[in-house]
Amino acid sequence: MRVPVKLFLASSNPGKLAEYRVLAVSAPSFPADLELLPGFEALRAFQENAPTFAENAAGKALHYSRHWDGLVFADDSGLVVPALGGAPGVHSARYAGPQATNSQRIKKLLSEMRGKTGGARAAYFVCAIALSQRGRTMAVVTDRVDGEILEAPRGLRGFGYDPVFYFPALGKTFAEIPAEEKNQRSHRGKAFHRLLAALSSML
Repeated sequence: MRVPVKLFLASSNPGKLAEYRVLAVSAPSFPADLELLPGFEALRAFQENAPTFAENAAGKALHYSRHWDGLVFADDSGLVVPALGGAPGVHSARYAGPQATNSQRIKKLLSEMRGKTGGARAAYFVCAIALSQRGRTMAVVTDRVDGEILEAPRGLRGFGYDPVFYFPALGKTFAEIPAEEKNQRSHRGKAFHRLLAALSSML
């Protein structure tokens, strides 16, 4: 049996770690053991101010890998609405201000979408994940999932913009889909499986 590869997530968020662990279990062909980066909160924070998800993820992974010998991965993700010029985009988490709640971000999004119909309500989630070791980038992968923005929230699961992101393939919003199913369909799930495939080809 293949020995699991140890990966360290550049985050202090145990919820995000738990989600990635579920994704790792769903890819048994390449076993991975995931942990939060030790001492993450004590390190100088990386400023995610690049114009793209991939640049933010790569910069973050590089930054934190300089403080650790193991394989460090970091992500950046968000919602893109072409009709809004790509907004919220890399500013998804700060769209309604740095301290805004999920409901406040959704409220601003729906306000900006008012009057838009048909194809103008198309949207997609993007996730970029970067892997680095000792200040060297090893891989950067991205993936997306397409949908559309509803006029009102639906569902109690998920987080962020999930309640207004309608996924046509299932006829539900991401907030109406069980976590296990969402993980297999989501931008983060697809990107993480790409990362494991890239890592598998290196080792």
